[in-house]
Amino acid sequence: MKGIVAGLVLLTASFAASAQERPMHEVYSMMVFNFVKYVQWPAGDNSSEFVIGVVGNTEIYNTLTAWYSGKPKGNKKYVIKKFNSAAELTECQVVFIDRSKSGEFDAVNNKVKGKGTLVVTDRNGLGSKGSCINFKTVDEKLRFELNQAAIEASNLKVSGALTSMAILI
Repeated sequence: MKGIVAGLVLLTASFAASAQERPMHEVYSMMVFNFVKYVQWPAGDNSSEFVIGVVGNTEIYNTLTAWYSGKPKGNKKYVIKKFNSAAELTECQVVFIDRSKSGEFDAVNNKVKGKGTLVVTDRNGLGSKGSCINFKTVDEKLRFELNQAAIEASNLKVSGALTSMAILI
């Protein structure tokens, strides 16, 4: 328990400090990667890859690839994939839809519905529309919304630690 609390303090502090010191694409990349640590995916996936897909933002894709691609996640390895649209989307455990591609949200969400995919977005209103996690700026600070119904519909479980840091929908 102490480890989780310490991790949360560091996670929260790193988000606050990072937002002021780092380019935003690095902050988003860190946050997306850190969300993975607090989510439990359905059992039974025998793939050797844990795929994070990025729809849109090349900077976030490049950063995630440079920092995390090929690194271990349990008995899997991280693979980062770039998609220009929902039509290109293949199976992912996480998909980040950039603000510039928020028009693809419905198509992406319908394609991954019930498949154990954490959908992360960055556009006001997408949290309540069905995104699992949606970035939101509150008082000039980057925060995130957590849609518990969307999480459950995706067959995912989120730790109480992540829930406690989120704006709940």
